[in-house]
Order: sequence, then C-alpha cells, then structure tokens
Amino acid sequence: MLEDTIAAIATPLGEGGLAVVRLSGAAALAIADQCFVASGKNSAKPSQALTHTIHYGKVVQGGRTIDEVMVAVMRAPRTLTREDVVEITCHGGLLPAKMVLDTVLESGARMAMPGEFTKRAFLNGRIDLAQAEAVADLIHARTELALTAANEQLAGKLSQRINELRDDMIKILAHVEAHIDFPDEDIAPDTKAQLLQRLDNAVAFMDELLRTANEGQILRRGIRAAIVGRPNAGKSSLLNQLLGHDRAIVSAIPGTTRDTIEETANIRGLPVVFVDTAGLRDSGDEIEIEGIRRSRATLAKAELILHVLDNSDSLTAADETYLAEFSGKKRILVRNKMDLPKKLLLPDELKTVEVCCLSGKGIEALKDAVKEVVWAGEIRAEMLQVMINSRHQGALKRARSSTAETIGALRENLTLELAAMDLRIAVNAVGEIVGKTTNEDLLDSIFSQFCIGK
Repeated sequence: MLEDTIAAIATPLGEGGLAVVRLSGAAALAIADQCFVASGKNSAKPSQALTHTIHYGKVVQGGRTIDEVMVAVMRAPRTLTREDVVEITCHGGLLPAKMVLDTVLESGARMAMPGEFTKRAFLNGRIDLAQAEAVADLIHARTELALTAANEQLAGKLSQRINELRDDMIKILAHVEAHIDFPDEDIAPDTKAQLLQRLDNAVAFMDELLRTANEGQILRRGIRAAIVGRPNAGKSSLLNQLLGHDRAIVSAIPGTTRDTIEETANIRGLPVVFVDTAGLRDSGDEIEIEGIRRSRATLAKAELILHVLDNSDSLTAADETYLAEFSGKKRILVRNKMDLPKKLLLPDELKTVEVCCLSGKGIEALKDAVKEVVWAGEIRAEMLQVMINSRHQGALKRARSSTAETIGALRENLTLELAAMDLRIAVNAVGEIVGKTTNEDLLDSIFSQFCIGK
C-alpha cells in the first residue's frame, strides 16, 4: 500500500475561507500535473516545480474549471511523509473541496485511510510511534497544558527517554546472553551487582513514568464531573457560571432540566467535562423519570461529583440520603445561594465551598477546589514532557513485571536462560512504545483513531 499515492481533504469539512487537499506518494507530482493548469509566468507544473514552492492556477476536470487554487510542491524526503507531497489550497466549502478531491482521485490517487499520512511518516522513519500519537493529541488538545504536553511528545522528549531505557536494557541483555554462550564462566559478583543496580534503576524509571499515566489521561481526555442535587438547588446556574456563558436553561420551576447536558471547560489548565443532571427526586412525570435515570447513569461514570446544596433551605431527608450515597466518591459540596440567609446546617467534618451562582461570587474558589481534587500539587513543565498514555502504561507495566522477574532470577542464581527470556520480553514491551517492536494490528488500532486527512 505504500506504493499507492493517497489523497484526502486535510481541513475540517464545512464552509470556510480555505480548504486543503493533500496528496502523498511517488505519483503525487504526476497526478497533480493532470489536473492543475498553472497561470502566470512564475507558476509551473508540479513535476517541473522546485521543491517547497507555491504556484497559482486552477484545477480542471474534462476541460472544465473546478476552482482557482494554490498548489504547494514538496519533494521527498523533506516532507511530512518523506514522500513527494502536493497540497492544493482551494476555496473553502463542501463542494469545492470535494470536487477538487474527486478530480485528484480520478487522476490516479487513492482515498487515504484514517491517519494514513501520519502512518506513512512513521513507516518511513520520520517520526516514531509515540510522536505519531502526539499528532492526534495535538489535534484534540482542549487546554494549553494539553497542547504543551502534546508538543513535548511530538518533539521526541518522551521517545528520547524511552530509547535510552531500551538501549541500556539491550546492553544488559547482551551481557547476560554472552554468559549463556560460555556456561563454564559465572558472572563475577561485582559484575552481577552492577547489572542488578542498572535493572533496579530501570524499574525506578518505569515507576516514575507510570506515575504520570493518570495525569496524562486527564490532560488528553479530561475528567467527568457530574453536577447533582435536589431540583432548584442551582445546578444549571452553576454550570453556566463554570462555562462562562448560558448553556443550560435556568428557571425557578423545579425539574426544568430533563436531560443531561455536557460541556467542557478549562479549569486551571485542565479539561473538565461538566455534566448538568436532572434534579434527583421522586417524580410521576415520565420524561423527568427518564432524566433522573440518565442522571443516575452519569453518576456511575463520573470521576468527580459537585453536590449542590441550597444554603437558604434546611437539610432535607433527601439531602442526607445523597450525602451518604456520594460519600465514597471524590466530591465537592457546593453551598449555593450564599447571598441569602443561611439555614443549611452540615456536619463540621464536611468541607464545603460557598458560591452565589447569581452573581458568580465564589466560583473562582470552586475552580481552585476542582483543580486540587483532580490534580494535587503543582503542574510542572518537566512533568508535561513525559506524560504517558494508556497504551504506554500497559506496555510499561508488562516491561516492569518482566524486569522484576529478571532481577529475581539473577538474585536467586537461577538459570541465565530464564533471566534472558524475561529481559527480552521487557525490551520488546518498552520498544512497543516508540514502535521498535510492533505489529500491523497495533498500528491499525492507533491510526484508525485519526481523522482521514491526517
């Protein structure tokens, strides 16, 4: 499939000022020649153009002009994929981009599969697998911290550390296997001690990376925070204040929210998916009952609960039930309506944040509380360089387990073949992170999550 020349629309679908159709492959220049007519004395056919130049003209199909375009010519290997690449910039909108793409496909290109451009960059050695995943993280970043972490990984900061780990483990493996070839010579005690120290250091480094997994997943996908409480406690008003705009309908009539509403907000640099739920109460209304059922389903998936209580009303039996029900989850108790006379009495051990959703008072303190619950401590720049994802986490766990088995085999003077076998498994698992050891199914799984034009 690497012999095919692929094409796709590389910009989001919809109306806009510009759209880009990207080609990559050995025949990219020849295919562009067939459908591009240069205009002006400084423009040239793609096959005759110098690399990294832009040319004005039009895309034609069967003698009919499709659109005025600018064509960028980039010759291998200084391209995204290390293949010849042509990017056609046409007018934005569904129809112009689609017709330019159709023209390119009719001229001999094949429609690219999801993530195929980035996959070719990996297969052609321009980036490793961890850097390829960073491309997707960059596209999907919802906060500046997430963007910084993705850029650090794309720059190879994580890959460099992983490659150093793998290289050292390979050297240890070579040392062990050398002694297997000469069974009459035992590993000298001081040499074994050095090997064990290096393996202990490898395990310590893996533990250091594994500790970043939770924070890495938070930056990439965010954390789900359900806003719950009795009807009319101010849940929808709280959602609007946290988002900074009116998203949910606010009414004095209890039971206004009949369905769950989801929106993502940037809370101190962290993406938090807030879910406004229907008020929890017994109801005979069929629609409200369904809303409450969905609220319960949301609560089961939530990683954080914002339990909104009415500061101007006494604690009810329902409130006490919900306080006990949510006690096992990460939660923040939010006293709303702090501008009204206080009637709500809570046990002293329950920490609360007071807010007024009408004026916005206390919202900043609530954001600080959310950040502290989600991510305790300071977010340091060096942490963002090596934040692993769930795939990296799985590979490192396997590598750590096998490395620990190797350490045990060496300390207990077991046969070196066992130590070497476990260490080889560990080396392969570490190599999976950067794509040194991989298979087609894994690659398909990773790149199928990309958009088609990337």
